[in-house]
Amino acid sequence: MVKFPEAQARLFHKKVACKRCKSVIKANMAQILAKKVKCRRCGSKALRPLRKK
Repeated sequence: MVKFPEAQARLFHKKVACKRCKSVIKANMAQILAKKVKCRRCGSKALRPLRKK
């Protein structure tokens, strides 16, 4: 768990993971919801937010 908000913003803000190949992509959430962003590695548009442990 992240101890302070600056670290949480640095690690999780605007970052998503590809559901197919699990690579991390930094993008705007509005573009992700509109399916305009695709994975650089596999080309999939199925993205999810990073998991906060």
